[in-house]
Amino acid sequence: MYAGVDVLARAPSAYLGGKRFGLLSNHTGITRDYRSTIDVSARLEAGKLTALFACEHGIRGERQAGILFEDETEPELGIPVYSLYGKFRAPTPEMLDTVDALVFDYQDLGVRFFTYLTTLIYTMQACAKAGKELIVLDRPNPLGGLSVQGGLLREGYQSMVGGWKIPILTGLTIGEFARLVNAESGMNCNLQVVPLEGWTRNMEFPQTGMPWTMLSPNMPTMDTARVYPGTCLFEGTNLSEGRGTTRPFEQIGAPWMDGRHVAEALNRRGLPGVIFYPAYFTPMFSKHQGAICGGVQLYVTEPEKFLQVRTGLYMLEQIQKMHPDEFAWLPPFKEGSKSFIELLTGSDVVLKTLHEPGAAERIADEWDKEAAEWTQTRVPFLLYE
Repeated sequence: MYAGVDVLARAPSAYLGGKRFGLLSNHTGITRDYRSTIDVSARLEAGKLTALFACEHGIRGERQAGILFEDETEPELGIPVYSLYGKFRAPTPEMLDTVDALVFDYQDLGVRFFTYLTTLIYTMQACAKAGKELIVLDRPNPLGGLSVQGGLLREGYQSMVGGWKIPILTGLTIGEFARLVNAESGMNCNLQVVPLEGWTRNMEFPQTGMPWTMLSPNMPTMDTARVYPGTCLFEGTNLSEGRGTTRPFEQIGAPWMDGRHVAEALNRRGLPGVIFYPAYFTPMFSKHQGAICGGVQLYVTEPEKFLQVRTGLYMLEQIQKMHPDEFAWLPPFKEGSKSFIELLTGSDVVLKTLHEPGAAERIADEWDKEAAEWTQTRVPFLLYE
């Protein structure tokens, strides 16, 4: 399989044609033969790279989640690196003055709350307003293009972790997502998607032959990526989601949690494709830093059967039920705003009803209906079989 950057590198004139261009990318922009998209772009003769743009985690993936940063200069190329995760979240007209086109190359995860998707939306809006072309170098969906899970984002719940009305697990490549947003928004961005070669929707990332890079500082392996669509929901709680350990999102816990009994209860549910095992860990940063946490670790035994979002909901429900006095949702970051679990789930349903008997199953069933309907909505924008 070849990514969009490989196709661009082979025939740059077909896409750039002498244009001045800016590049939005980071360490996940990598060719099949292990070259950085930044380095490839800097050496192209078919166009001139005049600026770099960086979203969350920085231009080289060097910054932890949520760390804001300002503009800087790329030391080897001597060109500006404009921050889209500081004062601005979208390219400004001034940033776009020196470019005719923007090239976008990030390895997305195919999950609504991964912020690369929201940065893409903001960039499309900025390019449409400024009359600049946007060239998206497509990359495979690491979780494949078949599974779609989770409810749709509700109006009023948009944020960096949810920028469009899509399910949690999208089943789209980032290029397909761009096509969908461009059509549904009516923004008329001058969008060009450089397609993948050799990718089919039943392929997970290990089958692509592409180099795996840490998609973010807390997304080190494919094992992490596989559970993240469900266990990321714990970011909205007072439990550790494993940040600050070598198994982020694969282990969930807190100093007060009885991991053995929670694991036994979850295993009795017989959730497909996953086994829960008691775990103990000490986060080196983030929630419960330096404290020994009891918890559970997820082992995905059958990836093709594993239902990430439903599993995450059942985990939340079980832990809330077994630790009603200790479990808590995190409050909003600022007064008057939505709580983080609302932003992650795209509505207030989980926050307000998960404590009710049988709520997780009811919510998951309703989300399944929404996901099934949306699976048909996405069809006109698919590029691959």
